[in-house]
Amino acid sequence: MANRSIQSTGAYLPLLRFERKAARAELSWAGLGGNGKGRRTVAGWDEDALTQAVEAAREALAPAQGPVARVVFASTSAAFSDRSQSVLLSEALNLPRDAETVDLANCRRSAVSALLRALRGPEGVELIAAGEKRATQPGSAANLSWGDGAGAVVVGDGPGIARLRGAGRVNLDLLDSYTSVARGLPYAAEERFTRDVMLSEALIPAAKAALAEAGLRAEDVALAVVPEPVSGLYAAAARKLGLSAPNVIDRLAPEAGELGTAAPLFGLALALEQAEPGQIVLLVGCGNGCDVLLLEVTTKTHNRPAHQALDEGVPLTSYSRLLSLTGGIDLDWGPRAEVNQKVSASVLARHGREMHGFVGGRDQGGNVQFPKTPMPVNPGLDEAGAYQDVILRDEPARVVSITADRLNFTPDPPFHFGLVQFENGARVVMEHCDVEGGAQQVGAPLRMRFRIKAIDRQRQFRSYFWKAAPLARPQLAAKE
Repeated sequence: MANRSIQSTGAYLPLLRFERKAARAELSWAGLGGNGKGRRTVAGWDEDALTQAVEAAREALAPAQGPVARVVFASTSAAFSDRSQSVLLSEALNLPRDAETVDLANCRRSAVSALLRALRGPEGVELIAAGEKRATQPGSAANLSWGDGAGAVVVGDGPGIARLRGAGRVNLDLLDSYTSVARGLPYAAEERFTRDVMLSEALIPAAKAALAEAGLRAEDVALAVVPEPVSGLYAAAARKLGLSAPNVIDRLAPEAGELGTAAPLFGLALALEQAEPGQIVLLVGCGNGCDVLLLEVTTKTHNRPAHQALDEGVPLTSYSRLLSLTGGIDLDWGPRAEVNQKVSASVLARHGREMHGFVGGRDQGGNVQFPKTPMPVNPGLDEAGAYQDVILRDEPARVVSITADRLNFTPDPPFHFGLVQFENGARVVMEHCDVEGGAQQVGAPLRMRFRIKAIDRQRQFRSYFWKAAPLARPQLAAKE
């Protein structure tokens, strides 16, 4: 087996957390709305599977060493079917242009499959990032139980925080839930049928194969990461296999929802953040079969992005705003929404990498600016610019000015924008995101977030850029 290991993990959840009791109150007349317990994460209008994966990858890459050789993006809800999301992910993170890029789709266990391949694969640092923002029918169980989010893992050579002990796989075309291109919305099978077949024909055989390869017993497992496409899956599997380990997904589901492809990687981050060296983690990816990995924790990690993501957020109690953000209703925004936001392919070819990577320039006089202009903005220079690249994505920044209005169109008003001062001297007029409640004060610290800049609704094309967000997020109150 290759001497490779998990080097680090990352996790991301959107700011908004929809309170399911609001849907229960709104839909009680129809007998819908579920049990009203817990929350689900809701991506902003300017977030999608890619933008969330970028944020999770930023967390995972922070401690990684060496250039990234391979980049994998996994999702069942990517916005494009013929535009590489892994290439965009690489550009947003300023990764080497010759890195191998791979997009995986159409299966919720694809991120776990990619992780197994990376742990047994060739030398070099590999980033695996998964994100989801899946469309659902208003009033459906999925509309309330599914959430938006992302997870990421970095795999490299030599020792890390966890290593592979064994794995098992069973492929099975089980239609527990499927989404056709023509319909665009999921359709679920009966839960008891799904649970029984997945257990007997996929999860149990794959888990037994993994335990046998690792030379371990079920009681050796300390923590489990088993996403549950149907309730009770892990409890039934634990009884049949003799597992007593807690399932960390038991916290994720009521606080964020079922995250699809991203759920195993987010859950793995949760598990490794609380595990001790020597403990065994059981990781399962479900979807058209099962992949089961047994991982031994080798080093205690002190980064806690997954736990932090669950602890932070802003409650959302408006059911109509949920429907608007998730595409459940199409509001008439008036003439201001009719602006043509077409993006030229030639502009992207010339400037896309600097836009996606937020690459500014330092001129001959030492001034940093974005974007790079033919003539520097520095008044002390009078000749064409010769710039040194400066990445502004992670540069500390503060609010110089900020305005909120309802004149500029945004699908989730008001529109926030203002002047941002970076610590290295750059000043950029930027949109702000994740502003809930009152606008930030002048001087408040900021963090850059990769977001959708605009959506060309005539051609259904979206462009990406960075926006300024509050550095700190509010803490969520405990669930009722």
